[in-house]
Amino acid sequence: MKIAMIGQDIPVLLPTLLTDLLFAGKEADATVTVEEGNAAMQEVLQGYGDAVFRHAGIGGGILVSADRKEVLTGADCVIYAGDPQAASRYFMDRSALGSDDENDPGLTDQARVNGGIGGLMHAMRAGQAILRLCDSMDECCPDTLVINLGQPMARTTAIFLDRGYRCLGMGRTPMKGANGAETYAKRLQIKPENLKAATVGLPGFAFLTEIRDGKADMLPKLKKAAEKNELGSLSKRWLGWWDAIPAGDVTDHAEFLPAQPDYIPEEKPEFGESVERRKDRILYMNTVREQGAEAREGAMAQLLLLSKAPPIRPMQLALAVLRKETAEIPAVTRKNENEMAQLPPEAVIETTLHLENGVEQKQAIRVPEALAEVLREVDEANRLAAKAAEGDTGALRECVETDPALGGLDRLYCMDVVQALIRLHEDVLSF
Repeated sequence: MKIAMIGQDIPVLLPTLLTDLLFAGKEADATVTVEEGNAAMQEVLQGYGDAVFRHAGIGGGILVSADRKEVLTGADCVIYAGDPQAASRYFMDRSALGSDDENDPGLTDQARVNGGIGGLMHAMRAGQAILRLCDSMDECCPDTLVINLGQPMARTTAIFLDRGYRCLGMGRTPMKGANGAETYAKRLQIKPENLKAATVGLPGFAFLTEIRDGKADMLPKLKKAAEKNELGSLSKRWLGWWDAIPAGDVTDHAEFLPAQPDYIPEEKPEFGESVERRKDRILYMNTVREQGAEAREGAMAQLLLLSKAPPIRPMQLALAVLRKETAEIPAVTRKNENEMAQLPPEAVIETTLHLENGVEQKQAIRVPEALAEVLREVDEANRLAAKAAEGDTGALRECVETDPALGGLDRLYCMDVVQALIRLHEDVLSF
């Protein structure tokens, strides 16, 4: 089995990726290949990976290379975690959308990461890198499974799907965060071992459909708390609109909707790891590389690396599919194919993935019709943005004309703004 890893966020994820591959009861004989263009970082990652494989004491190995063809050739799975120039390009968008006139702030509200005009531009820029990757995969591993971690999740996944790849995605988990299922469970005093929760929807736009304390249904109690405005004004409003409780970060949900009177997008959203965390990560990886993963210092450095890793577990998802396991994996992005009959079969949804011997078992999922309606609108905007990223100018115009995040704005003016932003980023956009 060969697993290729591509994207600038792979070094951050590498500790958990290798741990899940080698130490989680997955007797592995796998070759892991990592694309890394920086020679100094190649040395760090290669030495770290070698130390981890050596400590595992099983077959397989790791190769870190700048040669994409070498990394991809024959890969059974490609884990993609790229988001090129996300921070710098976002702030270019924000500056262009804003205004110095306090009485005319322009379209600053549309400086978003995943939705609205900002999310459209983000998808178009991210799409250029994905299309180049797909060109390489067409040549080197055309039948590979893709595990996508790139943002905006729904839109980047749609690009892989449009190119004909089987693609499963994992974004910011709705189980975590201020409005995550685990936070709701603490509020309801549900012990972790008794918690059963399920979320349904789209990436970044998921809703809680079940939360139980053992057999006891706690969703009605949570809805009452939302009605009393105990879960925030956005949750109260959306419960009234859609009879549903948002799961995950409500600021993500708000990005896909028209401007909310009590919501202001973050001025400085996080993109990847900070400079300080990067320095620490390299230090810890070098400690494992030099001391060995079995030595006291190396083991402590490895624990620190794992403690700072994101909560998503893409390797567990990849292995479950490749090894044809039976599993339930929450919050997996994928093509709908009638799992949610109220949405088109080609919709890109996020629900629990049910596998039996590696084969997806479709669930019959229904949500309140008012929620289904907005899910259809957001999903359509996501897929149109993906096609725009692929160079479809008709889809670009249709996305601007129909995106619910632009509700209340002059769509013709918005199209002019988008065209100006495309010119602003013409050095990375090839159309």
